[in-house]
Amino acid sequence: MSKLDLFKFVPFRLNRLAAEVSTELASDYRERYGLDIPEWRVLATLGFRDEACTAQYIAHCTRTHKSTISRAVAHLLEQRIIERVENADDRREFALQMTDKGRALYDELVPRLRRKEQDILSCLSATERKAFASALGKIEKSLDLIQSAKDSRAKKDAY
Repeated sequence: MSKLDLFKFVPFRLNRLAAEVSTELASDYRERYGLDIPEWRVLATLGFRDEACTAQYIAHCTRTHKSTISRAVAHLLEQRIIERVENADDRREFALQMTDKGRALYDELVPRLRRKEQDILSCLSATERKAFASALGKIEKSLDLIQSAKDSRAKKDAY
């Protein structure tokens, strides 16, 4: 039986890289704003979409377990960073959107996180960054993952 060299196995490498990058980014928003990774994922998804969406959609989009998103939503609601919006067609359902406080937090965080992203990618040349982004996009597309605001809106009604 042949052994699997984890350090050459792409799924292992991608998972490890994602965890490390998330931890690196989280150190900034945890210390400065008291947000954890799932809370940032909720805020980031709402900011990316720029319109209300369900917790179920956020869980699907971010590939985060629904109970984890539920806890994050509860904390963000308590902090008045996000708010519920009733569905006019079905009062049992609600969507989530950022409050003014949440939008201000998001707007303050995004440039900081973009700078950190640039720091992380600084080991790559401009050509390598472009090729890396292209390769990630191809893999995401082959797995039918949401890749853009357009995809996000198109898949909204499925959740």
